[in-house]
Amino acid sequence: MESKKNCSVSQMWRKKMPKGVDLEISHQAPSMRCVANLIIAMERLKGGVAESVLSPNFSDESLLSIMLESVVEERLIFERTSAGPGQFSRREEHPCSVTDGQKRSLVMVRNNMELLAVMLQGGSDSRKVFLNMASYIHLSPDTGLGQPVVLGIRDTNLYLCCDKVGDKPTLHLEEVEDKTSLSEISADSDMRRFLFYKRDTGLNVSTLMSALFPNWYISTAAENNRPVAMCQESASRYRTFCIQRQS
Repeated sequence: MESKKNCSVSQMWRKKMPKGVDLEISHQAPSMRCVANLIIAMERLKGGVAESVLSPNFSDESLLSIMLESVVEERLIFERTSAGPGQFSRREEHPCSVTDGQKRSLVMVRNNMELLAVMLQGGSDSRKVFLNMASYIHLSPDTGLGQPVVLGIRDTNLYLCCDKVGDKPTLHLEEVEDKTSLSEISADSDMRRFLFYKRDTGLNVSTLMSALFPNWYISTAAENNRPVAMCQESASRYRTFCIQRQS
């Protein structure tokens, strides 16, 4: 029954086709792209080239040329849902308290824009600085270096960063007015100065190494009430911190 139906449809369209052009019905379901190409080709045949089809000089090559000119090009669009291979993408952020290896808290001195490691006495906890720690995803991770993080002073626009002063990497507090600029950090940009690798060495105990200057760590001095600074692994300073997440 289906064969007879296809045959009658084929005969009906053959009567309307120009001389020399035949119609073949496929039993395979065409894709939407094939249907679009066929419709465009038929419109071109009807709209301006029908006379040339009737010409005695019209050949199979001419028909093929018309069909190829009517082909709908297929474009593939890929949506980027994550950072590229050379980028750090922020994942989550949470407040945390930080003390050094001598249980000293961090205190900020705004006049000098620096942090001090201070042994706080009872009743002076209000001076203690809390950090907002944002963790990042890197699609080409540096194996063994740790979790990339950005450290900001809670309730401020100030962030810890490591940059060179002269020939020495130095820890700074830098104001960032637009925090969204830290959502994506390119590995080859100067914004990498805000990134540190957090590597856990025990329960809530970690080191914080500069991503821009490998083997340079955030550290505190042996003396009380001294600035938090960068140091190399061999330096006689405290490089481990107790970092506890706050609710």
